Amino acid sequence: MKKIVLGVFLVSVLGFSQTDTRVYDIINAVSAERIEKDITTLANFGTRHTLSDTISNTRGIGAARRWIKSELDNISSECDNCLEVFYQKDLVKQGINPRIAKDVWVVNVVAIKRGTKHPNRFIIMSGDIDSRVSDPNDYTSDSPGANDNASGMAGTIEAARVLSKYEFESSIMFVGLSGEEQGLFGGKGLAAYAKGKEWDIVGVLNNDMIGNIKGVNGVVSNRDFRIFSEPVPPTETTQQRRAKRFYGGEVDGISRQLARYIHSTTKRYMPEMNPMLIYRLDRFGRGGHHRPFNDFGFAGIRIMEAHENYTQQHQDVRIENGIAYGDVLEHVNFQYAKKLTAVNAINLASIAWGPPAPKNVEIGGIVEPSARLKWDKVDGAKGYKIYWRDTTSPTWDNYRYVGNVLQHTLEGIVIDNYFFGVAAVGKNGHESPVVFPSGIFR
Repeated sequence: MKKIVLGVFLVSVLGFSQTDTRVYDIINAVSAERIEKDITTLANFGTRHTLSDTISNTRGIGAARRWIKSELDNISSECDNCLEVFYQKDLVKQGINPRIAKDVWVVNVVAIKRGTKHPNRFIIMSGDIDSRVSDPNDYTSDSPGANDNASGMAGTIEAARVLSKYEFESSIMFVGLSGEEQGLFGGKGLAAYAKGKEWDIVGVLNNDMIGNIKGVNGVVSNRDFRIFSEPVPPTETTQQRRAKRFYGGEVDGISRQLARYIHSTTKRYMPEMNPMLIYRLDRFGRGGHHRPFNDFGFAGIRIMEAHENYTQQHQDVRIENGIAYGDVLEHVNFQYAKKLTAVNAINLASIAWGPPAPKNVEIGGIVEPSARLKWDKVDGAKGYKIYWRDTTSPTWDNYRYVGNVLQHTLEGIVIDNYFFGVAAVGKNGHESPVVFPSGIFR
């Protein structure tokens, strides 16, 4: 009886629930069968190399991107034209790097589900359109790219299908990016385009290889996945970097907070999954399409399988010494791709349903027995949570809901022993990502 009373008390006093049943509906709506069909279609274009054929209707990157746009157009037509679907493109000149052997239009496919309250605030899910074989300049040989990265592209289309059925306060963008294998040109182009449009991009979920469960090291898992994130934006100033020596925050940039948000949401709604926070921009010495957005100061992370098989990446399709090389359909686990698509979809929805993050979060409490925090009012927030964690913890482990106030003192919580942050909470219980303090007050 006490537990029941306490549960009612928490909901009535705090004014929100920790779960939203619509999120479970989103998880259940993601279809492995549709993902399999879309990956198969993309792989059957033969090659999707950035420099490949753009005239044919059945082969090459031109046919692939037109098909992607037609799928997004069809989704839009089924929801009363709820998606704005268009191409965004840039001309990349020959010789800009050794992988651009001729002038090429790098064309991205974009679909926007416009928010009802914050139409210029965007959370993005992206997949890569292009593929390649062993020679990065070979744009004629078969390069099915089933996992790298038809899986991420198909997941993005499927997330658009599912989330098109809902309304959100903020905008969600579904993107097919080109030119990844030749130098991340699609991401660079769209990030620059967004900056020019003054879009408020609060996060990029870059999906690059979400279909393989059998690692080259022999590990097999359909539950593990990695979330890569950089520690702080490359755009931070020398003054900001110097302040971290005294106040902390070396691992608390906006991309790292986005990664923690995804980890937390997944643990709450999909506890069978094992999200692995990888404190690194990307795999060792390698790159992905979230990086250009990071370069412009936007939050961005990479979601991908935990156990890679390098014999199936960037390889000519062949059998050599008894090993089958090549990124072909038989190596893709469509149920796993479904799970990671659902991970994306529920985080897109949670952020788009939630309020914006607080601005001007400041902290005080130097040589005091308590920590004090204050922040600016967030439009649409019902209240706020203060989070704190041990300085060695990768996740926000403690929080206190403090109501609809703009400052609060955590009595007895010594500022020296923890890191702190603030999140805004909406009337539906969805939260913003946590914001690490950027200022000090006395």
